[in-house]
Amino acid sequence: MTGSIWMIGDVQGCCASLDQLLAHPDVAADPDARFWFAGDLVNRGPQSLETLRRIIALGDRAVSVLGNHDLHLLAAAAGVRKPSKSDTLDEILRAPDAADLIDWLRHRPLAHFEHEHLMVHAGVLAKWDVEKVLALADEVQRALRGPNWQKALQKMYGNEPANWKEDHKGGKRLRVIINALTRIRLCTPNGHMEFATKVAPGAWPAGLVPWFDVPNRATRDVTIVFGHWSTLGLLVRPHLVCLDTGCVWGGSLTALRLHDRKLVQIRCAQSQDPRGE
Repeated sequence: MTGSIWMIGDVQGCCASLDQLLAHPDVAADPDARFWFAGDLVNRGPQSLETLRRIIALGDRAVSVLGNHDLHLLAAAAGVRKPSKSDTLDEILRAPDAADLIDWLRHRPLAHFEHEHLMVHAGVLAKWDVEKVLALADEVQRALRGPNWQKALQKMYGNEPANWKEDHKGGKRLRVIINALTRIRLCTPNGHMEFATKVAPGAWPAGLVPWFDVPNRATRDVTIVFGHWSTLGLLVRPHLVCLDTGCVWGGSLTALRLHDRKLVQIRCAQSQDPRGE
């Protein structure tokens, strides 16, 4: 398919905003346009079911990597985790086509690489080059697509181990990969992930840096596209793009065209209090 490619930030169940984005003249002008979604298609917003169905209806025009909220939906469907009060997943879980929706979601990738752009939901560890990211993502993807996918989800919760070792096995290995690709924000300069610190961008304590500023990151020569970090907001550097602009918190839903960095943003009604993130 030869259309332009629009890279889109976290939708989180804000289907009305997604519909406005897809109908925007700059986006709708290309009937062959493709859409890369940076994960977190669902949850916290008011229309998670409609969002999932809308993106599925795009067929091969849509690529979506799994985010932490998408994995949380899978865990809820598997009976591994109960939805919390702030979750908006019940409509999906009760839908007549719930089994098909969950099956589609668990077959999404955790990383997508094309045109020298690597899309993940949250980030990567500094030691991993693109080939390694794709190989490790595939390990998790095979587990989620297999007959024992529910058991794989039981192993993903927790913050440890905080760093990568090649000899990690089983649940530890799965957890590190998932945490890096779907949850990471800050880490130490030597690549240890840190999840307890939640401060405004630039206010992080000494000894912590954004994952993308770790020295000698192996992916620094390709463009990484990610979401997940709404307080960071839109960030566009030569080899780095953050697209989470807090749609569900009353910010914007952001799309960036790959070939020329054309920006389209849709203002969003606040569905959740940012302090609840």
